[in-house]
Amino acid sequence: MNDDSDRAILWSQGNGIGDYLPERLWTLDDFTAGGEPPAADVTGELASLKFITASLKRRAKFWCTAAAIGFIIGCGLYVASPPGFQASTSVWLTPGPYEEVNTAANNDQAMAQTRTVAGLAVRELGLRESAASFLGTYKVVPITERVVVITTSARSSDQAVRNASAVAPAFLKFRAQEMQTQQALVLASLDQQVKQAQQRLSSINSQISQLPSQPASSAQQSQLKSLLDKKAQAENDVSQLQQTASGTRAGNGSATEAAVKGSYVLDPAIPLAHSRLKPLVLKAAVGLIAGLFIGIAIVVISALASDRLRRRDDVAQALGTPVRLSVGAVRRKRWLPVRGGSAARDGKVQRIDAHMRQTVPGSSRGLAALAVVPVDDLQVPALSVVSLAVSCAREGKQVVVADLCNGAPAAKLLGAADSGVRAVSAHDGRLVIAVPERDDVAPTGPLNRGRVPAEPSDFTVAVTDACASANLLLTLATVDPSLGGEHLSSWATDAVAVVTAGQSSWEKIHAVAELVRLSGTRLVSAVLVGADKTDESIGLAQTPETV
Repeated sequence: MNDDSDRAILWSQGNGIGDYLPERLWTLDDFTAGGEPPAADVTGELASLKFITASLKRRAKFWCTAAAIGFIIGCGLYVASPPGFQASTSVWLTPGPYEEVNTAANNDQAMAQTRTVAGLAVRELGLRESAASFLGTYKVVPITERVVVITTSARSSDQAVRNASAVAPAFLKFRAQEMQTQQALVLASLDQQVKQAQQRLSSINSQISQLPSQPASSAQQSQLKSLLDKKAQAENDVSQLQQTASGTRAGNGSATEAAVKGSYVLDPAIPLAHSRLKPLVLKAAVGLIAGLFIGIAIVVISALASDRLRRRDDVAQALGTPVRLSVGAVRRKRWLPVRGGSAARDGKVQRIDAHMRQTVPGSSRGLAALAVVPVDDLQVPALSVVSLAVSCAREGKQVVVADLCNGAPAAKLLGAADSGVRAVSAHDGRLVIAVPERDDVAPTGPLNRGRVPAEPSDFTVAVTDACASANLLLTLATVDPSLGGEHLSSWATDAVAVVTAGQSSWEKIHAVAELVRLSGTRLVSAVLVGADKTDESIGLAQTPETV
């Protein structure tokens, strides 16, 4: 053989991986470690628009509910804090002598939006709220360098008008006080300068008076001359400062008074147009859109992050057996526990019933044994087993139903959930129900396959006796990696796995399939419940022939 042939391994039928062709060579690269089928690429479809659309359709009730909750919250916010009424007034401002024309508008706006002005308005209105709180109920906008508009908000139109009528005079009063204070500070500063100049002049006169009027020495003459020069300069300074102070008092005082009297309320406060419907619609729409966005985001993110399988191909690959039947979701409201009669009328359950009937193996001894293995949800498999058992019993067959699942869901549908073996009537048919004791997690069945205990239990003996005259043994059983599934071969030769879309991971589905195979039971088919309408895969298990 060449090098490629040396790396080949002979695979034959029955190796536990699938139904492979005998005597076919496969290279080591074609298989995963341990002979297991490769894991399904569960992320392959997650980024597609079709996948996201299917996820949104599946959980439409969730994101619609989220949108409705957002809508209700938006309406609730409107009721809790209804939109306030507004009133507006405008003020005409005459600049003072100490204001810069370029910055006057911004200074006036900032001055009007101070806690001092708000406090004056609060005292004028006789309100109990704080100045800081009242400050948030109005805004000031400079329209031009001399016109300022004040807009107030309140719970009623009248209150808004009163607030605006109080804020404007408070602002004008505060502004007038500030201009007068500034004028007084300037005049005080000038008076202080005049006083200091006069003090210097008095000091020079005092020094001159201490010298003789006719100095004898040249030093005294020089000193006297210097003091006389300083006196002349001091007298000039005093005169100029007095003139400046007098002129400022007369000129700027008049300008300040003109600015105070020339600033007034231009337009009295009037209510602004108010619409109750618009804020309600806006808040409700924002709540609806926010709720819708959050709901859709949760659905999309959870779908992208989920490792649960939904596609037929992925489920088949994890099981290592084809998904020969897929149905949509079965509505739980149709599961009526009336001994399996009307509970089995659902069309999807009847399809599963028909598929299981085709998978029932033949037996030369007269007893056909089929196991239905739920991977996740128990109710649909239980209902399907009951439906098949009832239909076969009505045809005159002797049917035994063994419910080995926790809680005995199939036996409950037939009204015989207690442990033991008993005959029941179901929709004009009679069949036998077998339910093991609750602590018997791996009961041995009537078939002489697998590990057979030396002394069979009373339950096993009773089931064996019931199966002696039966035509069909239907077993509903789960397998658990912590307990194993060796006992399954004593109940059935063939098995059908039932998987619910979106509930189990690849690891769990694959583990269930391997446990069934390790028990010696053939996994002949799989049923996918809750399949998406957008799933276009055909559900074939990947085998070496299809690689």
